[in-house]
Amino acid sequence: MTSTPDPLQLAVIIGSTRSGRFGPTVANWFIEHAAQRPDVTIDLIDLVDTQLPPHLSNDPGEHGARALAETGARLAGADAFVVVTPEYNHSYPAPLKNAIDWHFTQWQAKPVGFVSYGGLSGGLRAVEHLKQVFTELHAVTVRDTVSFHGAAQQFDALGQPTNPAPSKAAATKLLDQLVWFGEALRSARSERPYVA
Repeated sequence: MTSTPDPLQLAVIIGSTRSGRFGPTVANWFIEHAAQRPDVTIDLIDLVDTQLPPHLSNDPGEHGARALAETGARLAGADAFVVVTPEYNHSYPAPLKNAIDWHFTQWQAKPVGFVSYGGLSGGLRAVEHLKQVFTELHAVTVRDTVSFHGAAQQFDALGQPTNPAPSKAAATKLLDQLVWFGEALRSARSERPYVA
């Protein structure tokens, strides 16, 4: 793999804010894998830390407006996204939908990949719902995902997959696709503004 002079700015978003959540374990593993690549730089956006206001409130307040501006700037600065999501009731978490809905242009003409986790489905039903949402926002979702079925049993006490080869291969494939689309779309946006 050759290094690029201008690495892709990749925002990794932890979509769950529940107490006792498993998302940071999965996200940290993915970031550790992605950080070995010279063609990406990573910005971790943990929705617990953003403290976004409730869903499309008419008055987000001073604190909410500041949180929206800060998160919006980080999303706008990204060339690509990876959403780390669990599956709750056959879909994705409400705080993640809140974060998505507060922003619009930040997602446009950029690729989105998914790392999911859960029980038997491994979060894949959440991913299918998210693909529809991001398509509506003019983002480009990549085909391949990383999925952990029975996630709590898939990681050891150090936060590493107990069977690392398949998950590393899936993460590499996802990152390869994100970089390809990310570089292509970044060039396209610089040459010609995207029309929604």
